[in-house]
Amino acid sequence: MQATLAIHILAGALALLFGYVALFATKGSRLHRKSGRLFVYAMLTVALGGFVIAAGGNVAPAINVPAALLTAYLVVTSLTTIRPPRPGSRALQVWALLVALGVGFSSLAFGFEAVANGGSRYGMPAFPFFLFGIIALLASAGDLRVLRSGSPQGATRIARHLWRMCFALLIAALSFVIGQADEFPPALRIMPLLALPMLVVLGALFYWLWRVRIRRTWTPAGG
Repeated sequence: MQATLAIHILAGALALLFGYVALFATKGSRLHRKSGRLFVYAMLTVALGGFVIAAGGNVAPAINVPAALLTAYLVVTSLTTIRPPRPGSRALQVWALLVALGVGFSSLAFGFEAVANGGSRYGMPAFPFFLFGIIALLASAGDLRVLRSGSPQGATRIARHLWRMCFALLIAALSFVIGQADEFPPALRIMPLLALPMLVVLGALFYWLWRVRIRRTWTPAGG
């Protein structure tokens, strides 16, 4: 288990590095594509390691198992969004949808249990349960549209890729910064600094969504 933990931590650090590089690199550039692929590989390693540690070592499985499944789901569906359909793509989409629904409903159930039990459940506050549950169900709604109407095109395709990758990076940043805050020097354990990595991801996400969806919608009308 110690070896798994070491790999998990190393992969997490690399995922954050590659993720932030991909986030700020010019979209479609060689640097963006290469760092994005490395981010996916690192995040899948993180998710697998987190799942093994949580399930096998009984380390907060109620929150860590859904987090691992959701992280893997987000990066896989984000990657497949920008790749041409292949044999078996629809089956993968169905399985991904089932994972998202399972994570969504179970996380929300744990969240409501936490609220009913004074604000915590299995030693965890309600917020992360609701966060993972809402993200998973929103993503599953998008999967249902893809299964019904086919692969998205144009700006919708890019936006789907962007928000899923960014939320996977957000989960990694939350786990590393907030989850390991007690390992940081006391001077760094202040909320503005701890929240900065997550705020950067959210700010970049909204900016790129604006560039992809809203700005392109307004530009023709404005000439």
